[in-house]
Amino acid sequence: MTIPTPEEAQHTAEVRRLKGRLREFADRNTKLAELLKASRDKLALLYEEMEGLKTPPSTYGVFLEYAENQRAAEIFTGNRQMRLMVDPAMEKESLKPGMKVRLGEGSVVVEACGYTEEGTLATLTERFDEDRALIANQAGEEQVIRLAAALLKQERKPRPGDTLLVDLKSGYAFEVIPKTEVSRLALEDVPNVTYADVGGLNEQIEQIKDAVELPFAHPELFKDYQLSPPKGVLLYGPPGCGKTMIAKAVAHSLAERLGVQKGSYFLNVKGPELLNKYVGETERQIRLIFERARELAAEGRPVIVFFDEMESIFRTRGSGVSSDVETTVVPQLLAELDGVESLSNVIVIGATNREELIDPAILRPGRLDVKIRVSRPGKDQAKDIFTRYLTSNIPLATRPEVLIQEATDYLFEDKQFVELTLQDGTKETLHYRDFVSGAMIANIVGRAKKFAIKDQLEGGQPGISQDHLIKAIDTENRENEDLPNTSNPDEWARITGRHGGKVIAAKIVG
Repeated sequence: MTIPTPEEAQHTAEVRRLKGRLREFADRNTKLAELLKASRDKLALLYEEMEGLKTPPSTYGVFLEYAENQRAAEIFTGNRQMRLMVDPAMEKESLKPGMKVRLGEGSVVVEACGYTEEGTLATLTERFDEDRALIANQAGEEQVIRLAAALLKQERKPRPGDTLLVDLKSGYAFEVIPKTEVSRLALEDVPNVTYADVGGLNEQIEQIKDAVELPFAHPELFKDYQLSPPKGVLLYGPPGCGKTMIAKAVAHSLAERLGVQKGSYFLNVKGPELLNKYVGETERQIRLIFERARELAAEGRPVIVFFDEMESIFRTRGSGVSSDVETTVVPQLLAELDGVESLSNVIVIGATNREELIDPAILRPGRLDVKIRVSRPGKDQAKDIFTRYLTSNIPLATRPEVLIQEATDYLFEDKQFVELTLQDGTKETLHYRDFVSGAMIANIVGRAKKFAIKDQLEGGQPGISQDHLIKAIDTENRENEDLPNTSNPDEWARITGRHGGKVIAAKIVG
């Protein structure tokens, strides 16, 4: 092995040192290059921003249509309509009627900016052509506008009654705005309530079947006998006795009987929500409801328009009970009822517990032809209602028929509630059983279930017992002692369904 001389060793060490410095300089050079590149990019960005500051401000407009030569376009901007050139670099297909566009230097259309998302709300009244429609604002002023291309491409086309987002100056509608209109006031759905869910009302169910279902199920027989189906049915009687349930069961039964699998045919109109402080709004919404009914009926589907709490908007005209709104709302409904004559598959069902407040013109034959009283349940009807709630599907301490018999006997015992003094001086005593309703029985069973759950949690036997039902009945009676208000004695006679002599005094004796 050759031992290097001191000169060679010194030379080798110098070479190593120089190579290390060379690597160091190379790394430094790489970092400087990266820094120079970053600085150059930043300078380019600053230069671009400075150039942008020199660009004149852009204005915006609404594209209406292309001119004949397709090189210019009709634009609404600055409260006037102008014909402007279109940037040749733009794709002609990107511009759609009603779309917002940006105007560059020289008022040239340079960019399509989509559809506007703000504007005025108006109600679609009528459609003329494919893209033209009549709208009305809150004040009732009408205007003809065009429907933007985005609206026409939707699967559900705009229809009368929809609330539209519009630009009144350019004359275009861009969007259907969900709002509390017929879509919410009218529940277009098939209820899942059947006749089997309605207890103690067999007679009333038979009456409404004859009135509503027969014309739909056997139209040929009605035609042979030259018999017109009734246009309307009124369900009246004390509250909580099943009027609304019957109406829902009718709709469900029609769906099964006629095989209607999809589509809307039960318009459940919530009466109080129709009221609107603006003049003419309530009448307009009634018109829209019947327009929707006619639209569905034209497709061959049976349509039921159900007005719950009917007395809230169709009160007797000139009674002074409510505001003057009934002087125009009632005639609007009368006109719609008379207009239903030509439709063989539309029927109106009304429900009320204050039938004396409804305008007589609505109740006359030819409008609401059939009137069905839904009375308070008797002892047998109460048993039938109990069977809907006390079934073997829930925990019971004994057989359901035994519990039902015991609960019914206790519910209909002679237990005095209130003593009424009539105008002729005679007195009449009402018992707790005179105020029984289907809703009350359902509530009693619900209370008994809660009592049974609490007892089971405390270590008692599982299941609803006779004691639970009796306790629930007593609790229900105690809570009802203050209703209705004894300061108005007539309320006692009305809630029992009796229309005899005038009540001048009421005294709680329960």
